[in-house]
Formats: sequence, structure tokens, C-alpha cells
Amino acid sequence: MIPTITAFERSPDGGKGLARDTRVRWALEEVGQPYEVRLVSFAGMKAPDHLAIHPFGQIPTYEEGSLCLFETGSIVFHLAEQHAALLPGDRDGRARAITWMFAALNTVEPPILELTTARIFEADRSWSEQRLPLVKDRVRARLDQLSAYLGAAEWLDGAFSAGDLLMVSVLLRLRMSGILDEYQNLAAYVARGEARPAYARAFAAQFAVNAAS
Repeated sequence: MIPTITAFERSPDGGKGLARDTRVRWALEEVGQPYEVRLVSFAGMKAPDHLAIHPFGQIPTYEEGSLCLFETGSIVFHLAEQHAALLPGDRDGRARAITWMFAALNTVEPPILELTTARIFEADRSWSEQRLPLVKDRVRARLDQLSAYLGAAEWLDGAFSAGDLLMVSVLLRLRMSGILDEYQNLAAYVARGEARPAYARAFAAQFAVNAAS
């Protein structure tokens, strides 16, 4: 059965690959799973039929027969469980890859999202100029740790996995801030992720939606 995902009818990022449906598209492309896309407007995300699938009124969602999922981590994990391309075959390697999936979304992404909020949605506040350096310091603290762990390795733990897919997707959000460029090995790590053919196909698919809008 061909699954259906939802995506923004018009993405706020203008097709730069930062919308979370790109992560799911990338996972689907990595495992070679065809999929369909249902585009949703901002108003449509609050409609009862969409809320029945995603109770928080966001995208993406994943529908496969009677199965409906939301949250990118859950969707990517489901795909990784169903296909061999995103998780190692050995038990310990699989557990470590899953740990990196959680680390990307629970440890690394929150301060990055806080930075996005500070730069875009709080820029006009009287206290923004004082707060922004503190937020950037929290991001750099996480990147210091991640950079030290990655070192000169190609991927986080051996071969490319779902952990890398989510970590690269999270780090991409830093590109506009310039902070990622301060870490040569992390910038190269992200570039390797973007160079994967599956990512290129996912990015092109997301960009095409916005180009047509």
C-alpha cells in the first residue's frame, strides 16, 4: 500500500527544505518507498478531519491503510523499522542509532528552535538584543559537544542511519544563522547528508510544491 503524507500547501520556508515533511520525504526516499502527498493549508491544519490525524494541527502526518501517525520522529522510526536501509542489522548498532534519533530531536533541536523563535518572532521585543546572545550560547554549547563526539567520523555511529537523517535535518535549521559554519566538521557532516541522492530527491519534491504555488 502506498502511504500518504501531508505537507504545507505553501511552506513558510519557501521550499528551503526546513519544513518537517522534508524529513519524512527523505526517509521514504532512502528506503525506496513510493508515497503520495496531500497538501494542507494553514486553515486546513485546524480543520476537524486533519485534527483527527494530528491532534496538534501540524504537519506532517503519515497514513498507511488504517495506520495514522504524526510527529517526524515517530514516522521516521516506523519507516526504519519496516525497511533495512535506516537502522543497522545488529542489536547494539540499532539501539545506538535509535538513541541518536532521540538525541537529535530532544537534545539538539530544542535550543535551535529557541534561536529561530528569538531571531524571527521576538526580534521586535525590547529585550531581544539582550536575550539573543544567551540563546546562541546555548546552541553553541550543544554544538561543541556534538562536534567533539563526531570528530573526523563520516556519520554518528558507523554507517548512515535514521539518527543521521534526523540530526542533519535539525542542523540544517542553523544555516541561516551562520553558527553552523563555526564548526567545520559539522558543516561537512551536513553537506554529506545533503549530497545523498535520497535527500536531493526529497528536497526537489518539497521545493517543487512551493515553486508551483
